[in-house]
Amino acid sequence: MTTVLWLCLLVAALPLSSASQCNLPEELTKEIRSYREPVNQIIDAVTAGKYKGKTYDELAKFVDTFGARQVGGEVLEHSIDYLLELMQTKDYDLENVHGENVTVSRWIRGKESGEMIQPRPANIPVLTLGGSISTPTEGIEADVVVYRSFDELDANPSSAEGKIVVFNNDFVSYGVSVVYRTEGPTRAAKCGALAVLVRSVTSFSLNTLHTGQTDYTDGVKKIPAACITVEHAHMMQRYHDRNVTVRMRLNIQTQVDPDGVSRNTVAELKGSSIPDKTVIVSGHLDSWDVGVGAMDDGGGAFISWYSLVVLKGLGLRPKRTVRAVLWTSEEDGLIGVQSYNKTHEKELDDFVFVMESDEGTFTPLGLIFRAGTKGACILEEILKLLAPINATTAQNSDDAVGSDISIWKDLIPTASLLNDNDRYFWYHHSEADTMDVLDPSALDKATALWASVAYVIADLKDDFPRSFEKIEDSPGVAFQPKPTSFLVAVLVLCKFLFL
Repeated sequence: MTTVLWLCLLVAALPLSSASQCNLPEELTKEIRSYREPVNQIIDAVTAGKYKGKTYDELAKFVDTFGARQVGGEVLEHSIDYLLELMQTKDYDLENVHGENVTVSRWIRGKESGEMIQPRPANIPVLTLGGSISTPTEGIEADVVVYRSFDELDANPSSAEGKIVVFNNDFVSYGVSVVYRTEGPTRAAKCGALAVLVRSVTSFSLNTLHTGQTDYTDGVKKIPAACITVEHAHMMQRYHDRNVTVRMRLNIQTQVDPDGVSRNTVAELKGSSIPDKTVIVSGHLDSWDVGVGAMDDGGGAFISWYSLVVLKGLGLRPKRTVRAVLWTSEEDGLIGVQSYNKTHEKELDDFVFVMESDEGTFTPLGLIFRAGTKGACILEEILKLLAPINATTAQNSDDAVGSDISIWKDLIPTASLLNDNDRYFWYHHSEADTMDVLDPSALDKATALWASVAYVIADLKDDFPRSFEKIEDSPGVAFQPKPTSFLVAVLVLCKFLFL
């Protein structure tokens, strides 16, 4: 009994608050909580009612019809035509549906091959990086040199001269590791390399190749660049560590067409009383030319426009306009959103809140956002309404969230879907990005979260606050750990024994 008593005293001293100490006005807190019924209506309709499985079905039909949708190509434009028509059919009848022109370039992948000729003959599959130049028509043949990091290259830059450079950097995170893809060709070219092979940016590999955009620096000679699999990068490293000479033939052919026109795809649910104020939900429609872009970013695009379908179908028209924008030309440099920002520059003050999903639509956990202290407290309260689908996590960020919407990180409150996406980079920019990555139930929950948050923010009496101070620097906000089920059980036992 003495042991139990000490355990009770210890548990009693632990902080058990499950929420932050937000000092929202009581009136605002009550207002947000008053949306429980419409949010439950959305959740029920999407996860168990008339809209169950519909986001998945529409996305599957879309990607099965069009496949990969590389910017600058006819397939992407045909897919945009299809969506513009679909969103205006009597089944959906969304408002202000239109495309907004964007000037885009087109880089085209051609022939690509890699072959190891020493120390043994072997095919080395390569996938050219977006924007890469070509090798000479006949290809190149050269010895290979392997570096685990830019530091290794910088420590002995002359070792890269006249060689094919392989970067075999460990995957830390996408933000950390992707620099080898984007900056690798320029860094190697400065040291006299003939070409670059970058280890695919992925946390897991089944001999899969992952492409993506690379960058060239003005004034530095451009060299051909491609990715190789993690497995082949490791093999090259083992040869290098044994001082075994590796020699390869590499042939990469690419083409750049003249600039053309693509479109951002727009649809709205017009606000009932403050229509000039807007909440934006978004994702991008273009994809790389490998896989079918179901995950990156078909899922994000489709939960965005389909959330409008759900709200309209349920008769939930908020005070402010909810606008879906499906960006074009994201993959080659966020070109679509830059054009949109320029075109709508005079309207930015009326953009109340902007959301984007571009890191998967796996099981939703909540939101990650850049919104300041009061905004974080509002979003935390809103996300409590998503408890029926366990999507209540509110994660404030001092940095940009999302890809396209990062352009507004210091101007407009922004949020991205926080989801259980540990496997996202298994499939990212690869042939593995197919419908089989996605789960209909997870897409339903993501659609429900997207529609619910957009609806509540668009319907609140006051505009969402614009403030971006660090939450940890703000008084009155202290996050505390949630009580575990074990601690709760101990407290119940203590009450039973001693009270």
